[in-house]
Amino acid sequence: MKRTAVLLMAVLVASGVVWAQGLLINGAGASFPYPIYSKWFDVYHQKNGNMQFNYQSVGSGAGIKQVTEGTVDFGASDGPMNDEQLKAYQDKRGSEILHFPTVLGAAVPTYNVPGVSATLNFTPEALAGIFLGKITKWNDPAITGPNQGVNLPGNEIVVVHRSDGSGTTYIWTDYLSKVSDEWKSKVNKATSVNWPVGLGGKGSEGVTALIKQTPNSIGYVELIYAAQNNIPYGTVKNAAGTFVKADLKSVSEAAAGAAKDMPEDFRVSITNAPGKTAYPISSFTWLLIPSKIQDNAKRDAIKGFLTWMLADGQTYAEQLSYAKLPKEVIEKEKKAIAKVQ
Repeated sequence: MKRTAVLLMAVLVASGVVWAQGLLINGAGASFPYPIYSKWFDVYHQKNGNMQFNYQSVGSGAGIKQVTEGTVDFGASDGPMNDEQLKAYQDKRGSEILHFPTVLGAAVPTYNVPGVSATLNFTPEALAGIFLGKITKWNDPAITGPNQGVNLPGNEIVVVHRSDGSGTTYIWTDYLSKVSDEWKSKVNKATSVNWPVGLGGKGSEGVTALIKQTPNSIGYVELIYAAQNNIPYGTVKNAAGTFVKADLKSVSEAAAGAAKDMPEDFRVSITNAPGKTAYPISSFTWLLIPSKIQDNAKRDAIKGFLTWMLADGQTYAEQLSYAKLPKEVIEKEKKAIAKVQ
């Protein structure tokens, strides 16, 4: 009898139903919010020792795929699931996916131009032109114009992008689709796109490594990643015509307008937001929670975590270079938790 019980426990642990000391909840997805999710899950576990979160930082595309296939209890993405993805989930699982915004962040242009230590200014036209492969040299007028006094070389630009399905890519391409009709028609927005030019790096680590070892390169990473690793990044001209550097204040400003008119399903884009001080490549990031969770213990645990995340959890955001959720969004989310059955 004891042997049977031990074998059963081993099977349950291997399948992710329980862990050695209680309930195990598995999640996967975006790397963008991983630092704060890691912090949250650790703190919440300390407060609730009978449960443990196991979160795999594998990218938004993989997070959407895994939650749709049912191999994890929840997913995470920096780009909301589109209608087609939501329908695919509904057809496969017989329920819906609910989006819960958690914090705000940004994608920033980072570069390696030998001899240039200044913070570079980028216009929407310059960024779209560079990533379309139409602006090919660092001394192109589209780049030198907003950077008077900076001695930019005539070297070829090397574009670096993510090779994996990435929410950071979604934010970046969502922005480019808004500021460039050519980008929208030729490439559009997604967690993975057919890049016109460039080298691919896996994860922020891969992109950063490529940029560091490749002179005259440019790419994009999350603000949190740039801040933690002391990576130089430029300012971007926003919809009001102001060159803005990404920080907590400018990201919060980008969310201010959307907060008042947040849709019921919380799927909203805040790239190229209005506002004189708004950073234009900002975004919410979301937890993807099934509306029906068969395991009552897991359901109650996830709902408990969401409630904590919207209250005490927000106090950890700014110390990790994320912007807190606007109060209006938090109040709407508190009500939405009841939809998890």
